[in-house]
Amino acid sequence: MNGNPTIHLPFASRWRAEILPVRPSILPARHFTYPQLVEEVERGALEVMIHPESDASFLGTFALGFRDPIVPSGIWSMPHPEQICALSGGYAYIVSTLRPETCAMLPLRPVLQLHPSPATGQMLFVGNRDILAWNAEGLAWEAKAVSSEGITVNAVEADTLLGTGWEMRTDREFDFVLDLATGALQRKL
Repeated sequence: MNGNPTIHLPFASRWRAEILPVRPSILPARHFTYPQLVEEVERGALEVMIHPESDASFLGTFALGFRDPIVPSGIWSMPHPEQICALSGGYAYIVSTLRPETCAMLPLRPVLQLHPSPATGQMLFVGNRDILAWNAEGLAWEAKAVSSEGITVNAVEADTLLGTGWEMRTDREFDFVLDLATGALQRKL
C-alpha cells in the first residue's frame, strides 16, 4: 500500500471504518472487491473493514491504482452520510455502505488531491488536468482541461475554488477561479 493510508471525516457519516494492514486470512461473510469485474486484485490493495450504523459489517478490497507516493490512499466521508470514498493509489471508489454491491469508480485517474467543500456539500477530486465534484446525489459537475499539466489548489472558499494551472502553448502558469455551483472556469492569464 502506498504510504500510510488514513481516515478523513470532513462530512458527517453513518459508518465507521478500519484500514487493515493486510487482508484477513479468513474472509468475513460479506466481502466486496472493487472494481467488481477485476479477475485478481494485486498486492497493495486497500483493505477496509466497514461498519455501517444500520447494517452488517463488510470487508471492502479496493484495487490499487498507482504505486507512487504522490498519489493518495485512504478513506473519506462523503456529502451523503451513507457513502464512503476509498482512494487506493489514486483510484477513487464511492460505495454505498447500505448497498455495498454498488460502487462508482471515478473516471479521474489518478486523483491527486481531495478537497471537501462543506459550504456547497461537495467533495472535490483533483487530477493533473481536470476537477470533478461529487455531492449527495452523485456527480455534480466536471471541469475538463483546467490545466495542460498540474493543478495547484490555493483555497476552497464558500462557493469558489482558487487555483493555479499551467498553459502548454505559452509555457506559463496562470491563476483561475472555479465556480463550485457549476464548475465554470475563469482563467486569469
